[in-house]
Amino acid sequence: MKKPIQAFNQRLLVLVEHIGLLAIAAATVFAMTNEIMGMVHAAQVALHDLLMLFLYLEVLAMVGLYYDSGKLPVRFPLYIGMVAMARYLILDMKAMDEWRIVAVSGSILLLTLSVLLIRFGHVRYPYPGDEPAEAPHAAKRGAAGNNT
Repeated sequence: MKKPIQAFNQRLLVLVEHIGLLAIAAATVFAMTNEIMGMVHAAQVALHDLLMLFLYLEVLAMVGLYYDSGKLPVRFPLYIGMVAMARYLILDMKAMDEWRIVAVSGSILLLTLSVLLIRFGHVRYPYPGDEPAEAPHAAKRGAAGNNT
């Protein structure tokens, strides 16, 4: 049984966590709205605008995933980092020297390998209580098999 102070502290932390997530989501929506309004006022859509919208969508997806599951996979910030580095590489390539291009490309490769390693580790060594990825499909096939 938890002491009342511990329960209060835990509820307080959850409240602060939700306020922080709402602030992140609101700031992301505000930034996304500003980006869209800039495109409307300019009457054109540039590549850097689209890439920024992808970054904003990734942040919103990360917040939504955290609200749904209560967990934040490390992969999502890595995805955001990859998109941000790719945006930097695409937009500033003409102003970069060869070594900077190699360094940014290498950074994207390292982030990609990190995601691959994390996914492999999660599939190979799942956390206790996590369902395997194939479980919902297997359950559906099993249920369908029982009906026939």
